Amino acid sequence: MVTKRKEIFKTEVEPVAPKESQVIWGNYRFSVLTSAMIRVEYDPSADFEDAATQTVLNRNFETPEYKLKETDDYIEIITSHVHLNFHKERGGFTKNNLRIEALGNYSLYHSSWYFGDKPDTLKGTARTLDFSDGQIELEEGLMSKNGFSIIDDSNSMRLTEDGWVEKRPGDVIDIYFLGYGRDYLGTLRDYHHLTGHTPMLPRYALGNWWSRYYAYSESGYKKLVRKFEEKQIPFSVAVLDMDWHITDIPPEYGSGWTGYTWNKELFPEPEEFLNWLHKHGMRTTLNLHPANGVQPFEEMYEPMANELNVDVENNEPISFDIADTEFLNAYFEYLHHPHEEIGVDFWWIDWQQGSVTKVEGLDPLWMLNHYHFLDHGRGNDRPLIFSRYAGLGSHRYPIGFSGDTASTWDALNFQPYFTATASNVGYNWWSHDIGGHLGGVKDSELFIRWVQFGVFSPINRLHSQDGEFSGKEPWRYGMKAERIVTEFMQLRHKLIPYLYTMNVLTNKDNFPLIRPMYYHHPWENEAYEVPNQYYFGTQLLVAPITSPIKGDLRLARVKTWLPEGMWIDFFNGRVYEGGRVLDVYRPSSTMPVFAKAGGIVPMDQRCENGTDNPENMDVKIFAGADGSFSMYEDDGFAKNTEYGTTKMSLKWHEKDTDWSIFQIQQPEGHLDCLPEKRQFNLTFVGFSYDDEPEVFVKDQKVDVNVMKKGRFTTIEIPEQDIDAWYFVRFKGVSAKKNDMLGEVFSFLDRAQLSTNLKEKIYTTVRKSRNSARVISGLLALDIDPDLLEALSELIWANPGDTD
Repeated sequence: MVTKRKEIFKTEVEPVAPKESQVIWGNYRFSVLTSAMIRVEYDPSADFEDAATQTVLNRNFETPEYKLKETDDYIEIITSHVHLNFHKERGGFTKNNLRIEALGNYSLYHSSWYFGDKPDTLKGTARTLDFSDGQIELEEGLMSKNGFSIIDDSNSMRLTEDGWVEKRPGDVIDIYFLGYGRDYLGTLRDYHHLTGHTPMLPRYALGNWWSRYYAYSESGYKKLVRKFEEKQIPFSVAVLDMDWHITDIPPEYGSGWTGYTWNKELFPEPEEFLNWLHKHGMRTTLNLHPANGVQPFEEMYEPMANELNVDVENNEPISFDIADTEFLNAYFEYLHHPHEEIGVDFWWIDWQQGSVTKVEGLDPLWMLNHYHFLDHGRGNDRPLIFSRYAGLGSHRYPIGFSGDTASTWDALNFQPYFTATASNVGYNWWSHDIGGHLGGVKDSELFIRWVQFGVFSPINRLHSQDGEFSGKEPWRYGMKAERIVTEFMQLRHKLIPYLYTMNVLTNKDNFPLIRPMYYHHPWENEAYEVPNQYYFGTQLLVAPITSPIKGDLRLARVKTWLPEGMWIDFFNGRVYEGGRVLDVYRPSSTMPVFAKAGGIVPMDQRCENGTDNPENMDVKIFAGADGSFSMYEDDGFAKNTEYGTTKMSLKWHEKDTDWSIFQIQQPEGHLDCLPEKRQFNLTFVGFSYDDEPEVFVKDQKVDVNVMKKGRFTTIEIPEQDIDAWYFVRFKGVSAKKNDMLGEVFSFLDRAQLSTNLKEKIYTTVRKSRNSARVISGLLALDIDPDLLEALSELIWANPGDTD
């Protein structure tokens, strides 16, 4: 029982399903929560569970329409999505007495679930990637091509009204059948209603994180931050690994892995140091390994020991006991709150000691995540922790720490799939050790590709193991790698307005930032065949490169599927025709990121520490179709905040004319969090037009600076009051054609091929009149298949539409 701070540890829940949704027969209860979700329970005492559990918080769904057919022998429940058959018999569910079918043409033989079966799903996630070097086995997820999955909540602890947990009877069955077919986003929507929404992240979490297992000193860390600033490599979070605290301790007190007392030799003035980081735009998280309790050498040992009636005179250690409420309260009061008061922003809970406590079935990692998150939210700011995954419902405690992986191509190659697939259990905010953690060989190309993936992943946190030669400072990888990595880390901070809007949508609409391709194309086979490819927010599609460059071409390849429609390369503006699978080739300086036609991506012009709402913005607008985007902004910290919303829209062809119109509306809602003035650069990608664009601000035409570079037209609008609205129109608009000849020339110029072969290829391309004839001519040259594939991407990107 919780005796202190009940108001902090109590969770908002609505655990009771409407009576109209419940069908009870003896020791069995069936609750029709939605037309696709049915809870099935068996309890020998018929004392059915109406409290919240570790996983499930809200069963109070509006009762859907359903048909109940009941006889002396059977119970049938039929909804628009599922058909449940239960043969009445005492003693519990069996494979022979309970069958539920997902209605719909999902599979010839595999759309029915019999009690005890393990559904074949598209997988979920895992507790950790610690020590992995490539693919690992994942837990089951909520999505299935066969149309159904289950949540087995039978062994979950009960949440009590005072905020504690207690064990449930061991002989109950408590399972949720999810028969959503291939409505994957609908599955997530109702799953989050059942288990809780993903909380809003504070804005600073979306920038770059610097992390390294290394015994930094205060002066050394400040020197490093200044060097990052000089090189314009931005960060928003400083991660201090375990050497922030005393680690060199007498052997009778353990290994020094656990600690709560600052190492004053390295950090003589912790509060000043933390404040200095804040002034330089960086928030701080400290590493925790709490398993060894509190030893007598710790600063806070005596008052905490007295609180817990531990023998201070005989230096009795305070044992770690997360299942004890008195320990839990003292754990926060003495070990964490004093550090937060001097400037620690959140905690990295680095629990690696298994899943056993003195209470059978109670996972210490779940306890740490749950109560750390609630405790951190005791004030007005949004709570945040950094910890490993502890099962379904863990999305309520962002951010996830995936653990210590090998520094290899195989480890990188698994992470895009691992990250996207985690959305199948609603776990949206994984953070990986970008660049890898363990071993490996120094490889500049691998580091570049890992950072590129990190920029287009939920959290971008560079990290490395202990050792003098393991640091991920970009300048340690050579001038070329430093330049590329710097540009991408700058891009991460520029993308924060876009990322923060996705943060809002994840919380508000249960719409994850990273989504597997099959979420939006559930009936397209190709969507299931590109596991490393994913949607990144509402406007972008990403296919990270996770294999090395092919020697002579100086390009790396990734198999990519572009859905129907027009797609535009985010970096070079090349137009692609969708509805096909193709091999995409990129040099190390870039990666495959595609914007949908009509896509709108708001960005910050700055590339510096911090993540404040920008005064200067660059909005990228992509040609080819109508589009819209609502940008959300707030103070970035507070709970229950109000948003300022700026709506943007592109009308590709206004009323069947050749006019294109782009508008930014006057911001709505809470504007106090926005800067007083804002300056926009509008970059139109892939626009071809007859007349120079006209720009109106508050319905008045204004003079602007128009800059053209290749497929990009940038309009620089003078700074305006924040309540301004904007109207831009182009006459004679069409999508800009690809410059096939120019791109082939650039490709050949870069490739390490014989000059004679380059001349033959270029002549063939120049003399041919269309894409098909170019390919025919190249085939006649009998060139290397990889070379032909790389050229084919340029030639067939948008066949018939080249300049």
